[in-house]
Amino acid sequence: MEIIGEASRKVSRAFRDANPALPWPKIAGQRHRIAHEYDLVEDQLIWRVATVHVPELIRQLEPLVKQPPLA
Repeated sequence: MEIIGEASRKVSRAFRDANPALPWPKIAGQRHRIAHEYDLVEDQLIWRVATVHVPELIRQLEPLVKQPPLA
């Protein structure tokens, strides 16, 4: 989740603006909390994010990611 959050911060503003349904601020905020406020992180919240929200995020992102052609 920390890597996903860091990567979300590197996505262009144009891409984020074109895909406002994705929770860009929440993704980056979660990363910040894990990296810098880890003493405040709740295990149950992390589990829910990992098992519910990350799979949903993947489902939303897959159609947006260009697939390389098969060789």
